[in-house]
Amino acid sequence: MKTPTTTRTVDVNFDSLIGNTHHYGGLAYGNMASMKHKHRIANPKMAALQGLKKMHELMQLGIPQAILPPHYRPNIPFLRDLGFSGTNEDILRSAYTHQIELLSAAFSASAMWAANAATVSPSPDTHDTKVHFTPSNLISHLHRSLEGRFTHHLLNTIFNDPNSFSIHTPLLAQSTFSDEGAANHSRFFSREAPVGVHLFVYGKSAFNETRTSHRFPARQTLEASMAIARRHGLDTNHVIFAQQNPVAIDLGVFHNDVISVNNEHVFLYHEKSFLNTSQVIRQLQESLNDTLCLIQIADSELSLSEAVNSYLFNSQIVSLPNKTMALIAPIEARESQYAQNIIDRILDYDNPIQKVVFVDCRESMQNGGGPACLRLRVPLTIDEIAKVHPGIFLDESKYQRLVDWVNTHYRDRLSIEDLIDPNLITETETALDALTKILQLPGLYLFQS
Repeated sequence: MKTPTTTRTVDVNFDSLIGNTHHYGGLAYGNMASMKHKHRIANPKMAALQGLKKMHELMQLGIPQAILPPHYRPNIPFLRDLGFSGTNEDILRSAYTHQIELLSAAFSASAMWAANAATVSPSPDTHDTKVHFTPSNLISHLHRSLEGRFTHHLLNTIFNDPNSFSIHTPLLAQSTFSDEGAANHSRFFSREAPVGVHLFVYGKSAFNETRTSHRFPARQTLEASMAIARRHGLDTNHVIFAQQNPVAIDLGVFHNDVISVNNEHVFLYHEKSFLNTSQVIRQLQESLNDTLCLIQIADSELSLSEAVNSYLFNSQIVSLPNKTMALIAPIEARESQYAQNIIDRILDYDNPIQKVVFVDCRESMQNGGGPACLRLRVPLTIDEIAKVHPGIFLDESKYQRLVDWVNTHYRDRLSIEDLIDPNLITETETALDALTKILQLPGLYLFQS
């Protein structure tokens, strides 16, 4: 076992760079923003710059910030496997003509939402004291189910030390084990007791009869969450499984991070987050020996619908170097009087959150993902940070290089009709080839072989 001095972890935020094929495909049924903006004109350049600016703002706050490169798109082998043939241009035009949803899925930049990339368990909590990752299979939606294989490859490349990191394959791509990643997982701990308590949130069970949503599908299964907890070797006494409120899912709360957010021992949550919220809170209090700092938002203060519109709960809560915390909130929360009132109350309330930073990620928000969706939180010890591929950490110089890279390679307008432009493939390969040089990841993509 590691000594207490080496088990202290630091949260490193791994944000995905938004890919140059970012468009509004409307592919995520149950995600209100995605559905609302279907086939509108997107601005990939602005999307990527907004994401980078958010990373930069967190870096300036003293938060360790790292980068996950985009997945290669379009996924031409996916379309060929579905029977489209000929040149790449033939394939794109045929898919556009016969089934535009498949074309959109092949181009989807949805890997931008890193919170769905994997579930992470830090070394102080696992049976073998390694950091464990399980890439998500994301089988609830076609376009997202294409991500798991490359995510596995990417994590193996970045965390390439088997003595410190264990990278599992995604769970079996079957509905019983539908897994959406860290968006449905929270880890609680106190600075005095660094071993964490893990809250896994699911929408349905494949084997046990559960009350389920009716309007929109529940995505995460209990069976997937239980399998990940076993894989990662978590102490069963430090694991809680809680069911999402089906009413919330039907109003657009497709992931738990749309309705609650935590950091260390602080928990900001809506009273209708879970099927039995009071029982979940009681379990957390018992597991954390009453050190939990609870900030419950009543439905009368912020309705579920307004929570989805403002994405208040899709904020990040981050620990600052001065031992206080900051709320990283989307500007949509500032534009909602109800959400702003709650933020004002949080800042006046006796809790560690002493600062709010509003970030503009509107291009991502219009596709259904806020600040918390854009990042995968990876708790690492100082020794483990030293074993991560160094090229992916953000600093001032790299930020400027990446801004220049986006301005050089990205379009400022992309419609669904633009996806049949064969030049987009060349633009993608040129951009990603340049990016791998910036991040020192040669040969990351197959086209570079």
